[in-house]
Amino acid sequence: MVIRISVVIPTYNEERSIEACLTSLQTQTQKDIEIIIVDDGSTDQTLSVLSNFEKQIRLFKQKHKGPGAARNLGAKQAKGEILVFVDADMTVDKNFIKKLVEPIIKGKTEGTFSKQEYVSNWENVWARCWNINEGWMEKRRHPKDYPNKQKVFRAILKSEFDQVNGFDPSRGYMDDWSLGERLGYDAINALGAEFYHKNPDILSEVFKQAKWVGKRKYKFGIFGSFIALLRASLPVSIAMGIAKSIVNTIPAFLAFKIVYDLGLFVGIIEYLITGKGAK
Repeated sequence: MVIRISVVIPTYNEERSIEACLTSLQTQTQKDIEIIIVDDGSTDQTLSVLSNFEKQIRLFKQKHKGPGAARNLGAKQAKGEILVFVDADMTVDKNFIKKLVEPIIKGKTEGTFSKQEYVSNWENVWARCWNINEGWMEKRRHPKDYPNKQKVFRAILKSEFDQVNGFDPSRGYMDDWSLGERLGYDAINALGAEFYHKNPDILSEVFKQAKWVGKRKYKFGIFGSFIALLRASLPVSIAMGIAKSIVNTIPAFLAFKIVYDLGLFVGIIEYLITGKGAK
Protein backbone atom coordinates (compact mmCIF):
# COMPACT_ATOMS: atom_id res chain seq x y z
CA MET A 1 0.00 0.00 0.00
CA VAL A 2 1.27 3.46 -0.89
CA ILE A 3 1.37 5.69 2.15
CA ARG A 4 0.40 9.17 1.08
CA ILE A 5 0.34 10.85 4.49
CA SER A 6 2.71 10.68 7.46
CA VAL A 7 1.47 12.11 10.77
CA VAL A 8 4.39 13.27 12.90
CA ILE A 9 3.88 13.80 16.65
CA PRO A 10 6.65 14.96 19.04
CA THR A 11 6.20 13.94 22.68
CA TYR A 12 7.86 15.27 25.80
CA ASN A 13 6.26 14.27 29.12
CA GLU A 14 2.81 13.85 27.57
CA GLU A 15 1.48 11.01 29.72
CA ARG A 16 -1.73 12.97 30.43
CA SER A 17 -2.69 13.61 26.81
CA ILE A 18 -1.07 11.31 24.23
CA GLU A 19 -3.59 8.47 24.63
CA ALA A 20 -6.53 10.71 23.72
CA CYS A 21 -4.57 12.10 20.78
CA LEU A 22 -3.79 8.68 19.31
CA THR A 23 -7.30 7.38 19.95
CA SER A 24 -8.78 10.25 17.94
CA LEU A 25 -6.36 9.57 15.07
CA GLN A 26 -7.53 5.96 14.86
CA THR A 27 -11.00 7.08 13.74
CA GLN A 28 -9.84 9.07 10.71
CA THR A 29 -11.80 8.72 7.48
CA GLN A 30 -8.47 9.16 5.66
CA LYS A 31 -6.96 5.68 5.79
CA ASP A 32 -3.67 5.84 3.85
CA ILE A 33 -1.68 7.25 6.79
CA GLU A 34 1.16 6.27 9.10
CA ILE A 35 1.64 7.69 12.59
CA ILE A 36 5.18 8.54 13.66
CA ILE A 37 5.94 9.38 17.28
CA VAL A 38 9.26 10.96 18.19
CA ASP A 39 9.78 10.97 21.95
CA ASP A 40 11.94 13.92 22.89
CA GLY A 41 13.49 12.48 26.05
CA SER A 42 10.38 12.09 28.22
CA THR A 43 11.02 11.48 31.92
CA ASP A 44 7.42 10.60 32.89
CA GLN A 45 5.26 7.62 31.82
CA THR A 46 4.82 8.71 28.19
CA LEU A 47 6.70 5.71 26.80
CA SER A 48 4.64 3.36 28.96
CA VAL A 49 1.43 4.81 27.51
CA LEU A 50 2.84 4.55 23.99
CA SER A 51 3.57 0.85 24.51
CA ASN A 52 -0.20 0.26 24.31
CA PHE A 53 -0.16 1.59 20.73
CA GLU A 54 2.96 -0.16 19.43
CA LYS A 55 1.07 -1.83 16.55
CA GLN A 56 -0.47 1.44 15.39
CA ILE A 57 2.60 3.70 15.48
CA ARG A 58 6.25 3.94 14.49
CA LEU A 59 8.22 5.10 17.52
CA PHE A 60 11.57 6.88 17.52
CA LYS A 61 13.49 8.37 20.45
CA GLN A 62 15.97 11.16 20.94
CA LYS A 63 17.53 13.14 23.78
CA HIS A 64 15.62 16.29 24.72
CA LYS A 65 16.23 18.74 21.87
CA GLY A 66 12.83 20.38 21.48
CA PRO A 67 9.79 19.83 19.21
CA GLY A 68 11.44 21.25 16.07
CA ALA A 69 14.24 18.69 16.20
CA ALA A 70 11.72 15.93 16.99
CA ARG A 71 9.56 16.85 13.99
CA ASN A 72 12.63 16.92 11.76
CA LEU A 73 13.57 13.39 12.86
CA GLY A 74 10.01 12.18 12.27
CA ALA A 75 9.93 13.76 8.82
CA LYS A 76 13.24 12.11 7.95
CA GLN A 77 11.74 8.69 8.76
CA ALA A 78 8.41 9.41 7.03
CA LYS A 79 7.29 7.36 4.03
CA GLY A 80 4.42 9.62 3.03
CA GLU A 81 4.21 12.23 0.29
CA ILE A 82 2.53 14.67 2.69
CA LEU A 83 3.61 15.45 6.26
CA VAL A 84 0.98 16.30 8.87
CA PHE A 85 2.14 17.79 12.18
CA VAL A 86 0.01 16.99 15.21
CA ASP A 87 0.75 18.02 18.81
CA ALA A 88 0.51 15.42 21.56
CA ASP A 89 -2.13 17.45 23.42
CA MET A 90 -4.42 17.63 20.37
CA THR A 91 -7.49 15.57 19.54
CA VAL A 92 -9.01 15.69 16.08
CA ASP A 93 -12.33 15.33 14.28
CA LYS A 94 -12.68 12.16 12.20
CA ASN A 95 -12.35 14.19 8.97
CA PHE A 96 -9.43 16.32 10.18
CA ILE A 97 -6.65 14.80 8.06
CA LYS A 98 -8.87 14.37 4.99
CA LYS A 99 -9.88 18.04 5.05
CA LEU A 100 -6.39 19.24 5.99
CA VAL A 101 -4.64 17.61 3.02
CA GLU A 102 -7.44 18.06 0.48
CA PRO A 103 -6.14 21.40 -0.91
CA ILE A 104 -2.66 19.87 -1.26
CA ILE A 105 -3.89 16.75 -3.04
CA LYS A 106 -5.95 18.91 -5.41
CA GLY A 107 -2.85 20.95 -6.25
CA LYS A 108 -4.17 24.22 -4.83
CA THR A 109 -1.25 24.71 -2.42
CA GLU A 110 1.87 23.08 -0.99
CA GLY A 111 0.85 23.48 2.64
CA THR A 112 -2.11 24.12 4.95
CA PHE A 113 -3.22 24.93 8.48
CA SER A 114 -6.68 25.10 10.05
CA LYS A 115 -8.52 27.96 11.73
CA GLN A 116 -11.04 25.52 13.21
CA GLU A 117 -9.07 24.99 16.41
CA TYR A 118 -11.17 24.63 19.57
CA VAL A 119 -10.36 24.43 23.27
CA SER A 120 -11.03 20.86 24.38
CA ASN A 121 -11.17 21.56 28.14
CA TRP A 122 -13.25 24.75 28.18
CA GLU A 123 -15.07 23.63 31.34
CA ASN A 124 -11.83 24.11 33.31
CA VAL A 125 -11.46 27.58 34.84
CA TRP A 126 -7.71 27.78 34.23
CA ALA A 127 -8.23 26.82 30.58
CA ARG A 128 -10.71 29.69 30.23
CA CYS A 129 -8.28 32.04 31.95
CA TRP A 130 -5.63 31.05 29.40
CA ASN A 131 -7.90 32.24 26.59
CA ILE A 132 -8.55 35.53 28.35
CA ASN A 133 -4.82 36.07 28.83
CA GLU A 134 -4.10 35.32 25.18
CA GLY A 135 -6.95 37.47 23.87
CA TRP A 136 -8.55 34.58 22.02
CA MET A 137 -12.19 34.04 21.10
CA GLU A 138 -14.44 32.10 23.46
CA LYS A 139 -13.82 28.34 23.06
CA ARG A 140 -11.37 28.96 20.19
CA ARG A 141 -7.58 28.95 20.10
CA HIS A 142 -7.12 32.13 18.11
CA PRO A 143 -8.28 35.76 18.03
CA LYS A 144 -11.42 36.88 16.19
CA ASP A 145 -9.75 38.34 13.10
CA TYR A 146 -7.46 35.41 12.39
CA PRO A 147 -5.92 35.52 8.86
CA ASN A 148 -6.50 32.83 6.24
CA LYS A 149 -2.75 32.48 5.75
CA GLN A 150 -0.02 31.97 8.34
CA LYS A 151 3.54 30.67 8.75
CA VAL A 152 2.69 27.75 11.06
CA PHE A 153 2.03 24.68 8.90
CA ARG A 154 -0.10 21.69 9.89
CA ALA A 155 0.46 19.89 6.56
CA ILE A 156 3.14 20.26 3.89
CA LEU A 157 4.45 18.32 0.91
CA LYS A 158 7.44 16.30 2.09
CA SER A 159 9.41 17.39 -0.97
CA GLU A 160 8.96 21.03 0.05
CA PHE A 161 9.88 20.29 3.67
CA ASP A 162 13.04 18.42 2.64
CA GLN A 163 14.10 21.18 0.26
CA VAL A 164 14.57 23.65 3.17
CA ASN A 165 15.71 21.07 5.76
CA GLY A 166 12.55 21.44 7.82
CA PHE A 167 12.36 23.40 11.07
CA ASP A 168 15.10 25.39 12.76
CA PRO A 169 15.36 23.82 16.26
CA SER A 170 17.53 26.70 17.51
CA ARG A 171 14.47 28.98 17.42
CA GLY A 172 13.06 27.33 20.55
CA TYR A 173 9.59 28.73 21.33
CA MET A 174 9.27 30.07 17.78
CA ASP A 175 10.58 27.00 15.93
CA ASP A 176 7.18 26.23 14.39
CA TRP A 177 7.35 29.60 12.58
CA SER A 178 10.75 28.79 11.11
CA LEU A 179 9.42 26.42 8.44
CA GLY A 180 7.29 29.12 6.80
CA GLU A 181 10.19 31.56 6.97
CA ARG A 182 12.51 29.06 5.30
CA LEU A 183 9.93 28.22 2.62
CA GLY A 184 9.21 31.86 1.87
CA TYR A 185 5.44 31.38 1.73
CA ASP A 186 2.53 30.81 4.09
CA ALA A 187 0.15 27.93 4.74
CA ILE A 188 -3.46 28.45 3.66
CA ASN A 189 -6.54 27.64 5.73
CA ALA A 190 -8.05 24.19 5.08
CA LEU A 191 -11.81 24.46 5.47
CA GLY A 192 -13.50 21.82 7.64
CA ALA A 193 -10.34 20.53 9.35
CA GLU A 194 -11.60 20.64 12.94
CA PHE A 195 -9.34 19.88 15.87
CA TYR A 196 -9.09 20.48 19.60
CA HIS A 197 -6.27 21.62 21.83
CA LYS A 198 -6.01 21.52 25.62
CA ASN A 199 -5.18 24.73 27.40
CA PRO A 200 -3.12 24.34 30.59
CA ASP A 201 -5.68 23.26 33.21
CA ILE A 202 -3.68 23.15 36.44
CA LEU A 203 -1.64 26.02 37.87
CA SER A 204 1.61 24.07 37.79
CA GLU A 205 1.13 23.59 34.05
CA VAL A 206 0.27 27.30 33.63
CA PHE A 207 3.59 28.17 35.32
CA LYS A 208 5.51 25.64 33.21
CA GLN A 209 4.06 26.83 29.90
CA ALA A 210 4.56 30.50 30.79
CA LYS A 211 8.19 29.81 31.70
CA TRP A 212 8.64 28.13 28.31
CA VAL A 213 7.10 31.16 26.58
CA GLY A 214 9.43 33.49 28.48
CA LYS A 215 12.59 31.71 27.28
CA ARG A 216 12.69 33.30 23.84
CA LYS A 217 14.18 36.18 21.92
CA TYR A 218 12.21 39.40 22.18
CA LYS A 219 11.89 42.19 19.69
CA PHE A 220 14.52 44.86 20.44
CA GLY A 221 16.77 42.26 22.09
CA ILE A 222 17.76 42.81 25.73
CA PHE A 223 15.74 46.03 25.88
CA GLY A 224 12.66 44.06 24.81
CA SER A 225 13.38 41.46 27.47
CA PHE A 226 13.47 44.12 30.17
CA ILE A 227 10.16 45.56 28.96
CA ALA A 228 8.70 42.03 29.19
CA LEU A 229 10.10 41.70 32.72
CA LEU A 230 8.41 44.94 33.73
CA ARG A 231 5.07 43.78 32.33
CA ALA A 232 5.42 40.48 34.23
CA SER A 233 6.41 42.14 37.52
CA LEU A 234 4.18 41.53 40.54
CA PRO A 235 2.58 45.02 40.79
CA VAL A 236 1.66 45.06 37.10
CA SER A 237 0.51 41.43 37.30
CA ILE A 238 -1.80 42.15 40.23
CA ALA A 239 -3.24 45.27 38.58
CA MET A 240 -3.92 43.47 35.30
CA GLY A 241 -5.24 40.43 37.11
CA ILE A 242 -7.78 42.43 39.10
CA ALA A 243 -8.90 44.43 36.05
CA LYS A 244 -9.46 41.38 33.84
CA SER A 245 -11.06 39.42 36.68
CA ILE A 246 -13.69 42.15 36.95
CA VAL A 247 -14.18 42.65 33.20
CA ASN A 248 -14.56 38.92 32.54
CA THR A 249 -16.33 38.12 35.84
CA ILE A 250 -13.83 35.36 36.61
CA PRO A 251 -12.29 36.01 40.08
CA ALA A 252 -9.83 33.13 39.56
CA PHE A 253 -8.09 35.10 36.83
CA LEU A 254 -6.15 37.08 39.46
CA ALA A 255 -4.48 33.89 40.75
CA PHE A 256 -3.94 32.72 37.17
CA LYS A 257 -2.28 36.00 36.16
CA ILE A 258 0.10 35.99 39.11
CA VAL A 259 1.17 32.39 38.44
CA TYR A 260 1.46 32.95 34.66
CA ASP A 261 3.50 36.14 35.02
CA LEU A 262 5.75 34.52 37.63
CA GLY A 263 6.51 31.72 35.18
CA LEU A 264 7.11 34.26 32.41
CA PHE A 265 9.40 36.29 34.68
CA VAL A 266 11.46 33.23 35.63
CA GLY A 267 11.72 32.15 32.00
CA ILE A 268 12.99 35.57 30.90
CA ILE A 269 15.57 35.68 33.70
CA GLU A 270 16.83 32.18 32.83
CA TYR A 271 17.11 33.14 29.16
CA LEU A 272 19.03 36.33 29.98
CA ILE A 273 21.45 34.43 32.24
CA THR A 274 22.02 31.32 30.15
CA GLY A 275 21.21 32.51 26.63
CA LYS A 276 19.40 29.21 26.10
CA GLY A 277 15.92 29.33 24.62
CA ALA A 278 12.98 27.04 25.27
CA LYS A 279 12.99 23.50 23.95
